[in-house]
Amino acid sequence: MAESSVVAAPQAQQAQQTVTAPVPPAKLPPAPVMSEKDRLNRIASCSYPIRSIFKTRGAGNPASQQLKQKYGEITMLDFPQFTKDTFPGVTHMDLFSSLFGDFSDDTMFVRRPDGNGPGTFDPSSVSGKKWLDKLVAKMVAAGVKCQHISNNAPTNLASPDEALRKAGVEVGKKWLDGGAIIGARSVRMNSPQALGPSVRPNAIPRSTDGYPRNEELIPLLAKAIESYKEMADYGGSLGIKVTFENHWGLAADPMNIRIMLDEINHPYCEASPDFCNWEHEYMLFHGLKALAPYAHTNVHAKYWDRWGDRNDVQRSTRVMLAGGFKGTFALEYEAGPLNGIEGAQYLFKEVMAALAEPVPVI
Repeated sequence: MAESSVVAAPQAQQAQQTVTAPVPPAKLPPAPVMSEKDRLNRIASCSYPIRSIFKTRGAGNPASQQLKQKYGEITMLDFPQFTKDTFPGVTHMDLFSSLFGDFSDDTMFVRRPDGNGPGTFDPSSVSGKKWLDKLVAKMVAAGVKCQHISNNAPTNLASPDEALRKAGVEVGKKWLDGGAIIGARSVRMNSPQALGPSVRPNAIPRSTDGYPRNEELIPLLAKAIESYKEMADYGGSLGIKVTFENHWGLAADPMNIRIMLDEINHPYCEASPDFCNWEHEYMLFHGLKALAPYAHTNVHAKYWDRWGDRNDVQRSTRVMLAGGFKGTFALEYEAGPLNGIEGAQYLFKEVMAALAEPVPVI
């Protein structure tokens, strides 16, 4: 009897293993097919790559003059109709702050600190508000709306100088007021100089506690978190979100953006990722994966020849979709073999193709 029990034990164990073998997972249902109208509703034209044909204070460079001869010269007041004509069916726009205003009227611009002429557009000025009203009328006539303002105006949002930091926040609030006039859903608040030095501080080998530590980064994060909390509270009262773009400084690292957003923890503060504004190629897709859950309103679907053949607009679009992003993809062609208008049209086709087939995601 003892021998039988010894022999039977392994057989029983084998039978148990057979019964509990893993069952292959069921195939996930295919992603719902998006209609052309729904796909067009996920696209935003972007004024940044078109900036070469915008009217400026000076004559502009030769390349800009050539493009103006080919496409004509426009101002932001023409951009709503330009959107309608160039991207049929697209009704959302991403507007670059440096192109706002009538350059022939200095009263709607803030004077530069050095006194050498007017600087950035002032949405709180009397003439600036009237200009914004004109933009609204142009948007209504063309049947388009402002989804996002890519705003470079606020500075010193992470400054240890409290007076400078507060001044930067006040500029941000003025742009939120201006955004409310034109119906913007979100406003980016960081330029390359807004969140500390353009090259973020690195850890030092031996700090005060004898271990590697980044002592310079902590106060910058603390001040940026404080600034964005104030702007998010203000934006919330207007129904407009304030956003971080991976736009150098602290925001060059997607982990820093996640830290700040988690600390701020505000429904009116989120990420607006850019496909290409990264410090190295491994961030091209991993950075987007990290930020996709924090982005809801607008992203920059960008091509930039700095990354060579690693550019993959369709893959980047699918990464955002897989991460749950429900907002718009703004067509921001940075630089490459095409001019800004042709580049934006190329991005239009690439994003539309990815929206039609949102999988696979690699």
